[in-house]
Amino acid sequence: ERSNYGLVRACLLEEIPGPAPVVHRIRGELGPAEGAADYEALLRHSFGEDGPPYLDLLLLGLGSDGHCASLFPGQPALEETERLVVGVPEAGLEPFVPRVTMTLPVINAAREVAFLVSGAGKAEAVARAFGGTPDPDTPASLVVPVRGTLTVLLDPAAAERLEVAHS
Repeated sequence: ERSNYGLVRACLLEEIPGPAPVVHRIRGELGPAEGAADYEALLRHSFGEDGPPYLDLLLLGLGSDGHCASLFPGQPALEETERLVVGVPEAGLEPFVPRVTMTLPVINAAREVAFLVSGAGKAEAVARAFGGTPDPDTPASLVVPVRGTLTVLLDPAAAERLEVAHS
């Protein structure tokens, strides 16, 4: 019931007409360490051993604490530069369940990174993540694609505190 893949499968993938799309999901049910090792092996097998994979699109959300993926403020996963995927034994925000996450080098290597954020409860995190300088206390602010683009899609409530320069 707390599976991101389960939600995507039910709401999106099962609605696509024709043959089912090929999905390489993170097997979180293996636990954080084994699930991370399993998915990292899949990425390295699919994209090669050298450096992070160059994914076409990463769609991310934003937590009220400024986390993205399962990269939470103050946790060691933020500083990981060698691993592609790491286990997060305890999340920094509810639900406090073990998780598996891609690391910042993988996220920042993507061709397109898109954030989809809604609600007034995220307005302060949006302002910290996308309205200032990178800060480990707001992990989403560390998402700065190296070769790709960053797109942030906000509803009016989430954008309420974001100051954007107009040209």
